[in-house]
Amino acid sequence: MKTVKISLNSIDKVKSFVNTISQFDSDFDLISGRYVIDAKSIMGIFSLDLSQNIDLTIHAENDAEIVEALKDYIV
Repeated sequence: MKTVKISLNSIDKVKSFVNTISQFDSDFDLISGRYVIDAKSIMGIFSLDLSQNIDLTIHAENDAEIVEALKDYIV
């Protein structure tokens, strides 16, 4: 399990982010304050405050490939 900070400050970034992580079978959580949502849920993401950086928790054994795929979003 690994946690990174990401930025999803536009609608296009959110769409692209969801398309990218949907390619992986692992589970992903987005944590903003006291809210935890499934990172593969586009509707869930839009319920968060996207003006702030968000914590992404990756639940995977080998997360190096996932982190590489998400490098455009990591702060």
